[in-house]
Amino acid sequence: MNSTFTEPILDWYDANARDLPWRAADATPWGVLVSEIMLQQTPVSRVLPVWREWMARWPTPAALAAEPSGEAVRAWGRLGYPRRALRLHESARAITERHGGEVPSSHEELLALPGIGSYTAAAVASFAFRQRHAVLDTNVRRVLSRLVGGVEYPPKSQTRAEVRVAEDLLPLDPPTAARWAVAVMELGALVCTARSPRCVDCPVLDQCAWHLNGRPAYDGPPRRGQTYAGTDRQCRGRILAVLREADGPVEKPALDIVWSDAVQRERALDALIADGLVDPLQDGRYALPA
Repeated sequence: MNSTFTEPILDWYDANARDLPWRAADATPWGVLVSEIMLQQTPVSRVLPVWREWMARWPTPAALAAEPSGEAVRAWGRLGYPRRALRLHESARAITERHGGEVPSSHEELLALPGIGSYTAAAVASFAFRQRHAVLDTNVRRVLSRLVGGVEYPPKSQTRAEVRVAEDLLPLDPPTAARWAVAVMELGALVCTARSPRCVDCPVLDQCAWHLNGRPAYDGPPRRGQTYAGTDRQCRGRILAVLREADGPVEKPALDIVWSDAVQRERALDALIADGLVDPLQDGRYALPA
């Protein structure tokens, strides 16, 4: 695909990129991996303080691997989707055991780590090791959907056609391709946003198929926002908060008090136990995993 998008977007990124610690010249591959796991479904503003605390406490995979998995869950705080903390702990152990404590640079070896999917493997290979991979997160998919496809939003699930478009747009030079990957992501985060795109600030507005088509309204399947209040997810979060803040195992009444609906509360607790986020002890108390 002939792309005249590359230079304008790279120039825009050089002038507008946020100063984030995992993008710094001294950022380690481990720091990049931690950031990518934390940033899944979580905004940068919430991730930054937790990432800094995490990296200060566990600057290497081996440092995290030496601690119980429950400490990872505790340090995860209120980032949400706490199974990500368990996956990071599992990855830290695998990196320590299989790769001498160094995050592997190979895309295949990254993909083989516990809990690391195709997006995260491509992102770490690109951002930490300056390799050439198509990195397709929500922001990138939205930018390419509008810029190339002329559609306001991409399909709910990633398609092969999207991957082909992303691969065709990759610059041939690997370091440039890595910069392009993060530049398109940043454009989607700051300008080509989901609800109120700032098209006037877009460096490739004159080439955007969606804009040139008159910005047609989305006519695909309904896009439902995620609810939180009153959900099992909120209930699980409250139970975990009690365990994170406790110095040791807690009695069952300390968990019962955080949620009035007993049926929903027990369902949420069972789910936390099934996910490995809570340990039910033989004496009837509950704790973070050892």
